[in-house]
Amino acid sequence: MIRAAEFSAGGLRLAERWNSFWSSQIGRWLLDNGLQIVIAILGAMILVRFINWGAQKITRRLDRSFTQSDALVRSEASKHRQALASVISWIIVVLVVVLTTVHVVGVLGISVGGLAGPAAVLGGALGFGAQRVVQDLLSGFFLITEKQYGFGDLVELYVQGQTTESRGTVEEVTLRVTKLRSGDGEVITIPNGLIVKAVNLSKDWARAVVDIPVPTSVDLARVNDVLYDVCQQALVDRDLSQLLLDAPSLMGVESIEVDRVNVRMVARTLPGKQFEVGRRLRAKVIAALAKAGVALVGDSRPTVRTMSSSGSGELKREGKREDAKRDEVKREEEGVDTKPQPIVQAEELT
Repeated sequence: MIRAAEFSAGGLRLAERWNSFWSSQIGRWLLDNGLQIVIAILGAMILVRFINWGAQKITRRLDRSFTQSDALVRSEASKHRQALASVISWIIVVLVVVLTTVHVVGVLGISVGGLAGPAAVLGGALGFGAQRVVQDLLSGFFLITEKQYGFGDLVELYVQGQTTESRGTVEEVTLRVTKLRSGDGEVITIPNGLIVKAVNLSKDWARAVVDIPVPTSVDLARVNDVLYDVCQQALVDRDLSQLLLDAPSLMGVESIEVDRVNVRMVARTLPGKQFEVGRRLRAKVIAALAKAGVALVGDSRPTVRTMSSSGSGELKREGKREDAKRDEVKREEEGVDTKPQPIVQAEELT
């Protein structure tokens, strides 16, 4: 009984202290202002999560519509919508954070007008130190509004301070950075303010250029006939014709060098498919020229010649003489005396 009475008395004292705390000035401030701050922060966090979820859902829907369609490449409108969705979500998140911060400052009772002077000084310092960030944001704004490239485009970006360009597929475009996926699988992040030149290799259509080096002694008319047949057969190929916008064109001799002549073939392709078309055309050209008996420059394979039965024996004898010459040169390099030795008769030995 005594312990129960002590326990109940302790509970009453704790309840009185609890009530007195919430009745105090600090308690009333927590119930009023503190609760508003907590609700504002939690609401902002939930809203940011919802915005990111909505942007990801839009992106997934665009990806799903592309994969379910029969199109081989993304449309320009789809690329722009996907880039625009990420940018708009980023802007809304920034606005939510700024408005929440202003609301919390107002609830805390801090005068916004009194912060005008320090804010101006701080803004000037940040503006001077964050010039690169502002430059990135402005460059990203013009990149997106001008539709220079979008999600899924194959681009070459020339970056300030680099001697080589960065090539890859655009995976993300924001107001501040552009992310590329290179052919090796690396993710390249480039600030938009450092991009001095952007080359879009997959906008509207592309062109595959194939240069065929042939010896100067070859019959160019025959080579042109073979390559013309390859151009016509490209449209018959089921897989290759889906990547072409029209039949490949034979441009003729592109350049002349000491030991070779470069013949050029070009083809208009779907956006971003010029490299695949180029590889397939090269394979067809090599097979067609080999079938026609035309060797490319640097081809060390022997040329097959048709000979009569009387000439075949002469060809074999010529080959034996060449083998004997090679053996003689090899013995000389090894220091072996190649001069004929006198034949000693058996009688002289006795």
